[in-house]
Amino acid sequence: MASRNRPGLPPVMQDSRMSETRPMQVDIALVRDLATLLDETDLTEVEVADGDRRVRVVRAATAVTYAAAPAPAPVAAPAPAPGPAASASPLPGSADMAAPAGALRSPMVGTAYLCPEPGAAPFVREGDEVKEGQTLLIIEAMKVMNPITAPRAGRIAQVLIANEQPVEFDQPLLVIA
Repeated sequence: MASRNRPGLPPVMQDSRMSETRPMQVDIALVRDLATLLDETDLTEVEVADGDRRVRVVRAATAVTYAAAPAPAPVAAPAPAPGPAASASPLPGSADMAAPAGALRSPMVGTAYLCPEPGAAPFVREGDEVKEGQTLLIIEAMKVMNPITAPRAGRIAQVLIANEQPVEFDQPLLVIA
């Protein structure tokens, strides 16, 4: 099927179900309304459908990206030993475990990096003094590196995770005293 193009204009969109090529009809007012909705709700994407036609509006995320080593391959956990029924107590490292006072919790699911790049010194160590807004670690989520900053000034009392460790939402990461 030949495409009918007009000089100086982009190619006409084709509908594979039609025998002829026809331009795609876009409701510009709808696109503007969807863009306004993104701004008002802090969403990053919205899609609407009408029959077989779809309109998707996506806002580009503005995030700081760092080069990081790929996450290590997951290691299978050993099978639990047979014993009494599982208790209601949380597992170590789980997001539900009781966190020490002053614990900084993960704002997202991802892989935590304590160093800015492989082989570099960690952002912070136990005993370090930190200032409000200082980067403490990075969490990679969906290929985006998200710096996690100190919510307040203090001293790093304890680091509760390892470098390149997968973390859950609300999991305690470190303790600021």
